[in-house]
Amino acid sequence: MSRKTVAEREKEDLAASILAYFAKIRDPRLKRTRRHSLVDILVLSLCAVICGADSFCAIETFGRARKKWLRTFLDLRHGIPTHDTFGRVFAALDPQALAEAFRKWALALARLTHGEVVAIDGKTLRRSFQEAGSSAFVHMVSAWAAGNGLVLGQVKTEEKSNEITAIPRLLELLDLKGCLVTIDAMGCQKQIVDGIQSAGADYLLAVKDNQPTLNAEVSTIFEHCRRTPTAFSVDYHETRETGHGRTEVRRCWTTDMAESLSKLGDWHGLQSLVMIESERTVAGQTSTERRHFISSCKGLSAKAALAAARRHWGIENGLHWVLDVVFREDDCRVRAGYAAENFAVMRHLSLNLLKSLKDTKLSVKLRRMRAAWDEDFLLKVLLAHPDVG
Repeated sequence: MSRKTVAEREKEDLAASILAYFAKIRDPRLKRTRRHSLVDILVLSLCAVICGADSFCAIETFGRARKKWLRTFLDLRHGIPTHDTFGRVFAALDPQALAEAFRKWALALARLTHGEVVAIDGKTLRRSFQEAGSSAFVHMVSAWAAGNGLVLGQVKTEEKSNEITAIPRLLELLDLKGCLVTIDAMGCQKQIVDGIQSAGADYLLAVKDNQPTLNAEVSTIFEHCRRTPTAFSVDYHETRETGHGRTEVRRCWTTDMAESLSKLGDWHGLQSLVMIESERTVAGQTSTERRHFISSCKGLSAKAALAAARRHWGIENGLHWVLDVVFREDDCRVRAGYAAENFAVMRHLSLNLLKSLKDTKLSVKLRRMRAAWDEDFLLKVLLAHPDVG
């Protein structure tokens, strides 16, 4: 097969993937003002964000530097849009429409297996606050497939609201059948439990003092289990890690004694209780922390519960930390209209594509740098799709 034929096939694959998802999004502009196509604007923006752009001026600069290459698969009949054009489109674009296109793409990228841990957690875009206006910070709640290392979807919390109202909306949008959903203590709410069970998924939810009665009862049950372990059906697992001057011992107990709870019927599908004790020793000083969880998994082993609880925090290291440090999300001043929310989706989409490359050991930071330097590598990133190539 000739080099030209390979290049043509790659462009056809690109059109069948990225362009197909973005082409379904409704253009918010009046027809007479559409000098540049919406697909061109979105695909160019995605390429720029992958390569390190964090503002509309940076997107325009990238477009002008890569115009010849971009024209091999984009129309761009009127040239590269100005940064003002990018800003107006992102501010007006329906974020739900862009998020829906993202979710469909993410579903194709992430092949969820039975028991896949899906962590749900929120993150505030710290520069999204408009001091002179009435807009509060934009707070995004994301679903993270721990095994795939990919974002499955995200929703913005409504103003004067919080994650408790946003999580049920996110659950309705995702296909989580057979997965294990993990959420921190804020998500330990009856309506969220109902939503997870309705989605055909199991849950492992942290319990703290926001549910004081439940937390106290779970604590009491495990105190009985610890005092007389032979009298109860309890599973136990322990891990030990040493490094960087620190020793950490994690102990986990699980039991099916959920029927002992006074309001068991309030928690749909509740089967197992979990307690994890973390003991950290640093410079001769030891601290101990205990955490309680409830789960719908019947017969949940202590080893599986401890692994799932640890995987939940992968959303901090694999998503939130990368967005802050590599994508510099907290420094981004994009904020007008829906721009902050839409730009956040672009970052998630870029991260998914970058992490989907399985034949490189480069960090996400170096992948972005190489994509900026090497057009062939950037095309490879854009084609990081299980049904392409």
